[in-house]
Amino acid sequence: MVDPETQAGWAPEAAEDEADEEMPLSLRLSIADTLTLGNATCGFMAVYFTTTGILIPHLQGSEETGMARHSAATTVILMLCAAVFDLFDGLVARKLRSSPMGAELDNLSDLISFGLAPAYFVLVYGMVANDAHQRVAAVGAIVVLLAVVLRLARFSCVTVKDGTFQGMPSPFGALTVVSIVLLELPFWATLLAIIGTAWLMVSRVEYPKPRGPLAVAMLAWIVAAMGLLAAWAFDAPGGLLLLQTGCALQVVLGAVIPLFATARRVNNFRDNRREARAAQLP
Repeated sequence: MVDPETQAGWAPEAAEDEADEEMPLSLRLSIADTLTLGNATCGFMAVYFTTTGILIPHLQGSEETGMARHSAATTVILMLCAAVFDLFDGLVARKLRSSPMGAELDNLSDLISFGLAPAYFVLVYGMVANDAHQRVAAVGAIVVLLAVVLRLARFSCVTVKDGTFQGMPSPFGALTVVSIVLLELPFWATLLAIIGTAWLMVSRVEYPKPRGPLAVAMLAWIVAAMGLLAAWAFDAPGGLLLLQTGCALQVVLGAVIPLFATARRVNNFRDNRREARAAQLP
């Protein structure tokens, strides 16, 4: 068909067919993408419960500690659910497929659930804790947020050897940060531990990827952590002790795992040197 004004050929039906072929390919969500959006939803709801259940009652002068405890437990459980979604979207993407938006959706969702949510949790902690300093806590929250931003940006640009992460993974880092807060240590000890966790996230320390038995162990640990939080939220006998034990174990794991990775790297280096020397011998 010819346009009478331009005398140029145009084919609207063909253009529509091309659009129909191109747009769904880039916009269609896969199963893995749906799980990723679940991750983002959990992160947003964690911020919501931190605000409505902890911050607002504190600003209104409420003396009800039970609601704050329930809201704090709900917030951390939502972060744990986000970690489950993050674990399974990677597994599903490897088994099936992901859309062209998959990597971007994953980074944006991780930023909400494991960057914004824990940083906001630290910020609110600085406002409600008795011995906290609000402005200093705000600096700690910014450090956590920027560490996750830098980590996710580096993850998109840097290629590392298969089976490892460079730096503490952001879900593990977020859970370690909130565990440090829930331990209720003195303020300055809490702040230093949070900054140390942020440093581990942007460091070059190697952490194993959760695959195979390690993924099963991680899922079991998340389920156990949810149980500990529920026991604490409903004021079960020994609930606080169980929660603090779980939080302490989370912090210890965050510090010990890189030591094992470093020891393994040193052993591999020594083995390679022995093999090189053996190859040079006549």
